[in-house]
Order: sequence, then C-alpha cells, then structure tokens
Amino acid sequence: MKHRAFSATGRVTFPAILTACILLLLPTIGAAITLPTVNLGLTQAESPQQVSTALQILLIITIISVAPSIILMTTCFTRIVIVLGFLRQAMGTQNMPPTQIILGLSLFLSFFVMSPTLSQINDTALQPYMAEQISQGEALDKAIIPLRTFMFSQVRESELGLMTELTLDGEPANEDDIPTMTLIPAFMLSELKLAFQMGFMIYIPFLVIDMIVASILMSMGMMMLPPVIISMPFKLLLFVLVDGWNLIVGSLIKSFNIF
Repeated sequence: MKHRAFSATGRVTFPAILTACILLLLPTIGAAITLPTVNLGLTQAESPQQVSTALQILLIITIISVAPSIILMTTCFTRIVIVLGFLRQAMGTQNMPPTQIILGLSLFLSFFVMSPTLSQINDTALQPYMAEQISQGEALDKAIIPLRTFMFSQVRESELGLMTELTLDGEPANEDDIPTMTLIPAFMLSELKLAFQMGFMIYIPFLVIDMIVASILMSMGMMMLPPVIISMPFKLLLFVLVDGWNLIVGSLIKSFNIF
C-alpha cells in the first residue's frame, strides 16, 4: 500500500509516523500559544472591604448555582414546559420533538412572557445599580417588586390561602404583608394546577382518536395489532390540520393575561 510507510508486514505504519510527528511538534505548538493562568488561594484579609468583596463573590456564585431553580420557581417556565410535555405524551410520538427542543421552546416562550417584568427590573433596579445610583440592597428590593407583581397576578386564592395559613400567624391585610417565601410556593402550586388542567384538555381529542381506532380494530378482529401504531398518523394529521402549535402556544401565552 502506497499510503503506508511500510507494508502490512512491515514495522511502522503511516498512523504511527503521524503520531510521532505530532509528539515532536507539541513543544513548538505549546511555545507558540499563550495560555492564561488562574491562581486560587486564601490570604489574610487586611481590611473590612476585602471581607465584603469576598462575601459578595460568594453570594454571586451561590446565586448562579441556584439560578435554574429561581427560573423554575418565579417565572412561567413551569406551566409552559409541563403543557408541552403533556402534548408530546398525548400525541404518542415518544421522543419527538426531543427534550432539548421542548426545553428550548419553553425557555424562549418564558422570556417572551416575562419580557415586561424583565424590562421593569432592568429599568428600576439593574440600570440604577450599574450607574451606582442605588446600593446593592436597594437594587434587590426594587428587583423583587416586579416579580411579586407577576406572581400575584397568576397565583390563585386557594393556594395562596393555604400557604398563608401554614406560614403566617394571622390573616394578612394586603399583598405587602405576604412574604416572598410564602408567595413562591403558592405560585408554583397554582402553576402546577393550571398546567395539569390544560394537559387534560389537550389529552381529550387524542384520546378520542385512540378509542375510535381501538374500536375499529376490535370489530375487525385485529386484536394483536397495537392501536397506537394506527392512531399515531391520524393524531399527527389532526394536529397539523388544526395548526396545533399555534393553538398550543397561543393558548399558553394568553393564559397569563399580560399582553
């Protein structure tokens, strides 16, 4: 073979020669590329400002680590992803669309629904803080107000009453008397309840198709043929004919009543 250094019965092959050349060139390549270094260590703090900076860095790292949970607990992501998951199961398409597509669509729809709230947080908290007009504590206090307004607009009285009864000693006079740690679980319970209700409504038309197909197969004596195999094309056809994606996404966005 011409593309090898020696024959099949020889001593050294072309891949071996190529590997040797790469190993010989590694020092030269390493010298040509400048890589940054990262130094981590603990030193004695010489002033209270250094301690404060370290605590702020620790707080930022903690917030970044729990950011996915914050997105799940305080935004519309929970309702959207559950409804889209019910839709995929009702259609019986197994992993189509893939989970990554479902999560990505849910995330961008969440950004779309939360855009007025995020814009308000940016205008009232983030930009003044970046301009050093307010302190970090004031920025956090101002940022939580739009989130609380959004959650109060979506939470149901039954879930909110349950959580206030469990966490508060008396009846709150107004929304300001309800702590955020009480509002968040009540908001999540409301989102779960509404998402399951919407999932039930999505299941009904697909369930009817499954029942019709199963009845036809039983009447024809084809009991060994799984009805899901026959009903799936009809469910896909129904979903396409009624423009299902527009209906589902439009219903989800309209259910928040923010536009």
